[in-house]
Amino acid sequence: MASDYYRVPDWETRLRTVTHAFGLVVGAIVLGLVGASFAVQLLALFGVRIESVETAAPLPYAVLNAAQFVGYYAAGLLYLNWQGFPDLFRVGLPSLRDLAWVVGGFVALYLLATGLAVVFEALGIESATNSVVEQGRQDPVRFLYLIPVTFLFVAPGEELVFRGVIQGIFREAYGVVPAVVFASAIFGFGHWLALLGSSTGKVRYVVVTAVLGLVLATLYELTENLIVPILVHACWNSVSFLSQYADVTGMVWLAGIGH
Repeated sequence: MASDYYRVPDWETRLRTVTHAFGLVVGAIVLGLVGASFAVQLLALFGVRIESVETAAPLPYAVLNAAQFVGYYAAGLLYLNWQGFPDLFRVGLPSLRDLAWVVGGFVALYLLATGLAVVFEALGIESATNSVVEQGRQDPVRFLYLIPVTFLFVAPGEELVFRGVIQGIFREAYGVVPAVVFASAIFGFGHWLALLGSSTGKVRYVVVTAVLGLVLATLYELTENLIVPILVHACWNSVSFLSQYADVTGMVWLAGIGH
């Protein structure tokens, strides 16, 4: 029914849902910083001292990134426990149909990203750079270490928070379509603090990320399996890392994949 897609609750529920969504993002970021700080102390116990993220060797750098996204796991699971939402989202072994959606979703991301890049370039608007990419280009081996990290920590952590929990609570309060739109917009803005560059470039990056988030959100609603957007997200990041690695190291045959 139409009400399932455009459910509008009372103002109290609207406000609570929005407040919880933004609070969850802030909590995930804070817990991520705590996790990274803990990882620094843990590495020091093993004789690995990190003066700064920029100068960290590839393996410790990957550990720091993984620890940061453990914070996303923690924030999502703590929220679910607090609110008593054990069945807010679904996770299961992907079927052949799900895997087909993974392939289709990846292709959709590529086509959308390419199209948006053409539009923004025509408008003369350059994109900001994610700090992870900038740090990786200083030591390209980092990109290779980040591939398993994105499959095990980054993509699952972000999808748990943005698609599983935030999209879930918006769906319960507003319906499917608003949930997809709002969760994707928050997903885009959630990357703002990690960006380097002009404000205009950051806006472009956020818009593109939000649009790509729409694909991930739609995939989840179509498949009802959080593993699907996790796999698409992880594959997308990994291809981008491979492309960046190839670009820096001169492996021309790979360099154009993620651009």
